[in-house]
Amino acid sequence: MKLSRFTAFSSSLLLGAVLALTGAATAQAAQTAALDYVALGDSYSSGVGAGSYDSASGDCKRSTKAYPVLWKNAHAPSSFAFTACSGARTGDVTANQLGPLSAATDLVSVTIGGNDAGFSDVMTTCVLQSETSCISRVNQAKSYVDTTLPGKLDSVYTAIRNKAPNAHVVVLGYPRFYKLDGTCVAGLSENERRAINDAADYLNAATAKRAADHGYTFSSVVPPFTGHEICSGSAWLHSVNWLNIGESYHPTAAGQSGGYLPAFTGAA
Repeated sequence: MKLSRFTAFSSSLLLGAVLALTGAATAQAAQTAALDYVALGDSYSSGVGAGSYDSASGDCKRSTKAYPVLWKNAHAPSSFAFTACSGARTGDVTANQLGPLSAATDLVSVTIGGNDAGFSDVMTTCVLQSETSCISRVNQAKSYVDTTLPGKLDSVYTAIRNKAPNAHVVVLGYPRFYKLDGTCVAGLSENERRAINDAADYLNAATAKRAADHGYTFSSVVPPFTGHEICSGSAWLHSVNWLNIGESYHPTAAGQSGGYLPAFTGAA
């Protein structure tokens, strides 16, 4: 049966579109596969709280369920270096984690700043001491974020750019810990939970500003974690864990895959 001129023209357009889309997909896959990716940062990037730690990483506790590994498994970059480490501060990143970076590095991810701002001490104070002490310690941390942290973040971001001048750098933030008016009936007061959430927002805002000033992409994890905070009934964060205190207030495996991974993937 002979095709009409219109039908033949339409068919050729459709075939051309399919070929173009197929070619674009192939090109995109090839571009992803060619990436050299380096994952830097603190425990939120190393995957503390997600379990399945690589024994070779020692105290850095790099998890096979951390978002950098999940992204690597899904996208198969040509090279992958994972130097994020539990407990890392800004100075630890510049001193110990930048070795894999080079002019060939295409993609970098990093979470940093929470330990500098005293995250662990804030939570210890809030869990063990009074509401007044908790809120005072939170305010002290916020003051540090105002006066000292920006310069420390600048040092890290400048060092990354110096070693990886061609890389796309994605800076990820921290989640809010608590769902207010949630299902928790014991533990911290609502005022303490609100103050801790506000501090997370404060830290994220300061980090986003420094990242933008360096030409980096800031990706917030607050949206994907909303509805999955502690006291939500479907938490992607550990509450205080007296049997494994180091995992307290860190993302679970679900928090890495459902919170951090999409936030990074959307910005990478």
